[in-house]
Formats: sequence, structure tokens, C-alpha cells
Amino acid sequence: MVHDYAQRAAAFRELHERAGAFVIPNPWDLGSARLLAGLGFEALATTSSGFAFTLAKSDGGVTREEHLAHIRALNEATPLPVSADLENCYADDPREAAETIRLASEAGAAGGSIEDYSGHSGGRIYDFDHAVERVAAAVAVARALPIPFMLTARAENLIRGRSDLDDTIKRLQAFEQAGADVLYAPGLKTVEEVKAVCSAVSKPVNVLAVPALSVTEIAEAGGKRISVGGALARTAIGGFLAAAREIKEKGSFSAFGDAPGFGEVNGILAADGRK
Repeated sequence: MVHDYAQRAAAFRELHERAGAFVIPNPWDLGSARLLAGLGFEALATTSSGFAFTLAKSDGGVTREEHLAHIRALNEATPLPVSADLENCYADDPREAAETIRLASEAGAAGGSIEDYSGHSGGRIYDFDHAVERVAAAVAVARALPIPFMLTARAENLIRGRSDLDDTIKRLQAFEQAGADVLYAPGLKTVEEVKAVCSAVSKPVNVLAVPALSVTEIAEAGGKRISVGGALARTAIGGFLAAAREIKEKGSFSAFGDAPGFGEVNGILAADGRK
């Protein structure tokens, strides 16, 4: 399958510039990507945790090479723009991290993220200046790419045991000044928190979906892009585990009654998401 990656990149940027918010779901394999495209979503994002589960690894255990191959595979599976959850870009050093941005673009990603959490054993939030330096290095590489790349800068405080919204906002503001295209603080739980972040910056804000907030509420609070992270993958695994446990523990198969039919799945897979 041949794709025009420049056209994808332009379409991805346009989603951030038009009125209203959009949902960018996170598939974990080729089948889930095709299903999401068939349902009419306009862009996809990788999920570090969901993809790791497909390799029987824990979140954070995927190598850069494995993730780049995953990006290429998703690009072959659908014609939709793909944004990559690149974690800490697989390096502490700013220049080494920025190299991941170049490689992700070459793999076909229309965008991708760099976060301020080290991610490896003994993980920590990077010091403020170091975090900003890393974003600035990633921006410099992204701006030099032949195909435009939407760089998302993530402040990880709220999901890493640091419930400090003020510091999170300070970091996002600094990331914006460093040139990031999209800002992201996973872990926002209320409309008030979403409003506080969105009103403090001028670039588009990605909001991680939570059960307590609807698309409309996030959009009205100022969120532009709504991702689901590993939630769809974990939901799928939850259904699998419930059915498997029923078989093992009760010797019954009633959970299969909720499964979609072959015709429904085949029909969605047959659609490729093209407008």
C-alpha cells in the first residue's frame, strides 16, 4: 500500500486547526487500527501500553526499533495519519531523544510526543530545565524534517505521583515557548482542570479521556484533541479475561453471547477510512 505521507501530515495539522475537538483513538495492532478507521475516525495514535501488551511486555518495555516497526505497520494498515506515543523518546539526552523524532517521521508518523518522565527503572520526572531542553531539541529536529511533524510535549506529573497542577502548567507553558505544536498533561480529571490548562496556553491541548468527562465537556473546556491511551486495549483485554475466567471457573460460555458477529467485524474491516 502506497501512501502520501505529506498529505497525511497536512490532514493531521488541519484537524488541529479546524473548529471543535476531535477524538484520536489508540489502536494496539493492525486489526484494531483497521476497525477504528472503518468506524470513521480521522486519525490514530499509538499506545505504548497497548502495543507492549501485544508483545507480552509491560508498559515501557517496548524498544525504539519495535515501536518504529509498529508505526510503519499501522501506516500500511490504514490511510489515516498516525501520531506516535514515543514515551521519553528512548533517551535522557536531548539530542538522542530528538533523533527519535526524525526516525518516527521516517517511519511515517505525522506527529509524535516527547514526555518529561524518564520511563526506565527508577523512573523520574526530569528537572525543569532538562525537560525544556529536551523539547527544544525535539522541536529543532521536527522543524528540519522534509515532511511537517506535529510535536506533542507531555508533562507527566499527574500520572507519576506528583499532583502539582501549577508545576504541570508551568512546564506546558515552557514547552509551548520552546516550540511544541501540541501540549498534553495526562491525568486531568475534571472540567475545571481541563479549563485551567487550556486557558494557560495558546497551543492545542490533548486531553486523555476519563470516564467522568464526555467529548462535549472536554471540548467546551477548551480541549482540542482527545486520546484514549491504553484504555481501548485494556477494555478488550478485560472482555477476553472475563470470558476466559468464566470458561475456567464456571465451565460456561455465556460471555460469547455479547461478541459481534463475523459479518459485522468483516464489514468494518472492509472499510478503509477514506473520505
